[in-house]
Amino acid sequence: MDVEFVDDVLSSVAAAEIMPRFGRLSTTDVVTKTSAFDIVSTADWAAEKAITEAVRHEYPRATVIGEEAAANDPGIVGALDEADLAFVLDPLDGTKNFVAGLPLFAVMAAVVERGRIVAGVIHDPVTRTSAIATDGGGAWIRRDGTAGARLRVADPAPVNEMAAVAGTQFLPESMRSVVTANLSELGSYTWFRCAGHEYRMAAAGHCHLLSYNRLMPWDHAAGWLLHREAGGFSAHFDGAPFRVGRMSGGLLCAPDEDSWHAAHHTLFAGVSTS
Repeated sequence: MDVEFVDDVLSSVAAAEIMPRFGRLSTTDVVTKTSAFDIVSTADWAAEKAITEAVRHEYPRATVIGEEAAANDPGIVGALDEADLAFVLDPLDGTKNFVAGLPLFAVMAAVVERGRIVAGVIHDPVTRTSAIATDGGGAWIRRDGTAGARLRVADPAPVNEMAAVAGTQFLPESMRSVVTANLSELGSYTWFRCAGHEYRMAAAGHCHLLSYNRLMPWDHAAGWLLHREAGGFSAHFDGAPFRVGRMSGGLLCAPDEDSWHAAHHTLFAGVSTS
């Protein structure tokens, strides 16, 4: 798989379709989908259309699963586990930030072969850099077509020194209340409303933990591979290995397996995750 092709597509589409719209959207350019948090903009639609066309031109037999296409046809997600070659796209991760004029959003793509994630790219249109990973090939930063620094997760730390990114709003009650209270046992925690940048932070060693409950494949496939190839360990809340087609059961990412168990024991003390 030519991961540089994927990055080049994301980079060029971001420059052509996303950045010209940043800070220039009108109220008619933004539509609410399922909730006030779940919105879509003309930038999302334009970027997904352009990326999809570029991928299908290069790989005409591939299955392309974009976030906005899946919103119209949820059944296409079922092809992930069986497709010989699938591209999973998030044309604009962090749309709430984008619409608000906050420069914290990303474009993401993962390449999946028969249920196995083989490549992932998280592009930042603002800095024009990409975090890239390939299955067994490591994770690194790419800028202007040139490979840069290799990525490495943070060194393990005691739970009370761990820095976490945790969005608890999608957890069911009463798990949400318990986990929110238990987060105070960590060194610090925050949430950026953009999984792409959160995964980049963790893969570069700038935080220890990531915790998610809502597992749409376009939000996590590329980031999960990036984190793993940077040396990290992750699993669903019940301890099962991450599977791209599984959209429930949560995901906890840590620097290593021992750190995962320590963090899991702290965060989920008092609730069942099985």
